Amino acid sequence: MDSHHHFIIFKPWGYHSQFILAGNKKKLLLGSLHDFPDGTMSIGRLDKPSEGLLLLTTDGKMSQAVRSKKVVKEYYVQVDGEITEEALTKLRNGVEIMVEKELYMTRPSKTHVMDRIPNLPLRAKPIRDDRHGPSTWISISIVEGKNRQIRKMTAEVGFPTLRLVRFRIGEITIEDMYAGEVREVDLMKYF
Repeated sequence: MDSHHHFIIFKPWGYHSQFILAGNKKKLLLGSLHDFPDGTMSIGRLDKPSEGLLLLTTDGKMSQAVRSKKVVKEYYVQVDGEITEEALTKLRNGVEIMVEKELYMTRPSKTHVMDRIPNLPLRAKPIRDDRHGPSTWISISIVEGKNRQIRKMTAEVGFPTLRLVRFRIGEITIEDMYAGEVREVDLMKYF
């Protein structure tokens, strides 16, 4: 029997993927969304303007298993403009981005234009609307997670990210979840 606690959370826009942030007490932190047990940590991170699926655990070994290159992470990304086939091909093949002040070639990704706008909760801070020009929703699936990687990738191919939502990690999704929702789960079934 697993004595650890595991959670899935739909991280809302504007929250930090942390429980404690030294200095500024006005920042929105994950701990304000639920009464988590001591020792709970996020597995990976989503930056403040990003939303979607975060896995939380009290088990460091589980964190290591989820972050492995065997686990696919899928992101729904709204990009500025009507993305081109050339840009999609570059994203699929890998692009050079800056990681810790060095050029890094991303691994190949599965990337495609979504056939419809995903059914997601409204964001706390609205995205600009179509009066400011067209946008495209794409799905990007990767097996790595460098700091701000998806944003850097889409910017590198000329289509900056407007909204970024991690939809899936492995087989776990945020389907039918609302922003800020927390569910305790048995991650041992998945990883």
